[in-house]
Amino acid sequence: MSADFRERAFECYEEMRAKCPVTHAIVTSGEDGGEDRRLFNRPLWLVTGYEEGSRALLDRAITVDITTVLSPEQLAQMPETPPELQALTRNILTVDPPEHSRLRKLVQPSFTASAIEKLRPRIQQITDELLDAAEAAAAARGETAPERTMELISQFSYPLPITVICEMLGIPPEDREQTRLWSEDLLSAGTVERQEEIGRNIGEFIAYLRELFARKRENPTDDLISQLLQVEVEGDRLTEDEILAMVFILFVAGHITTVNLVANGFFALLTHPEQAARLRSDASIVPNAVEEILRYYGPAETTTPRFVRQNVELGGQTLTKGESLLVVLAAADRDPARFANPQAFDITREDANRHIAFGKGIHACLGAPLARLEGQIALETLF
Repeated sequence: MSADFRERAFECYEEMRAKCPVTHAIVTSGEDGGEDRRLFNRPLWLVTGYEEGSRALLDRAITVDITTVLSPEQLAQMPETPPELQALTRNILTVDPPEHSRLRKLVQPSFTASAIEKLRPRIQQITDELLDAAEAAAAARGETAPERTMELISQFSYPLPITVICEMLGIPPEDREQTRLWSEDLLSAGTVERQEEIGRNIGEFIAYLRELFARKRENPTDDLISQLLQVEVEGDRLTEDEILAMVFILFVAGHITTVNLVANGFFALLTHPEQAARLRSDASIVPNAVEEILRYYGPAETTTPRFVRQNVELGGQTLTKGESLLVVLAAADRDPARFANPQAFDITREDANRHIAFGKGIHACLGAPLARLEGQIALETLF
């Protein structure tokens, strides 16, 4: 997408939604919009309305599983996945029931709101340690209070969730820096020139995890990887490849959402000082403030691609089998048909939690409770 579009994204989405909440578009990459990245060599549908987006996320005529809509000939034309990465292709984000139901049932207990709430003391401790380190670094630079500064992303919003998810999974402390580097490649599209290097690094990450799985089978500990290796529901267990794919997804679900939530939240509050003042005066509204941040500056601009498996009417348009679409969460959550005065950032908004920033339905973000808790602790501590 072009730099101009990025500068005017919300304005562009508003114009698109007003004209037609479900519209054809060609999505390109690069700052100048140069390289054509049409899915399957044709335009895709962009869904910018709240009602239309919610329906698209719930309609069984629309799927996340590309293999159910393409012909054998089309599947044969798709880029071949390197052998070392094939274990990652079928995961909780790319399959529908019954396969999805089975995977989610086996991992969901570790990500309920009540299970995540038990992590609060440790997340608070990690938060305090990161802020103490940032303060010490500022002092070492000769900065004095109240003029001390910190780099929010590199010193706080990035290391907070990576530390938490590594501890949850049971990544040994001595391996976490390397894991952080691997996860950067996992979460980065990268340049064309870096694709081979990124693929190689992810392959190294996979090899490391397989070796870690072997160690935890021999000596299980109180962590999520050990639980996934042992969990059994009605006689069903996860295969090693399924656990591998799940761990990769958990790095995304438990990491990138919080990085963006914290960074976007601080930007919103610092550019709306009256809202920051309101937050400082009443800590009880922190949970609602997090929901408004999610609505106003959600951590994901769009969903992952969806695919039409049977003709369906949506927003006055006919979507035909084989077509692809993206729900633009950032646009749907600013739809005036759903939210009054949607362009205003208001941390006391009564219906802020009606956003779809984490998606909706069976594919709603698994890491949502963790991101919410980390966001709340970050706001409570820093404001």
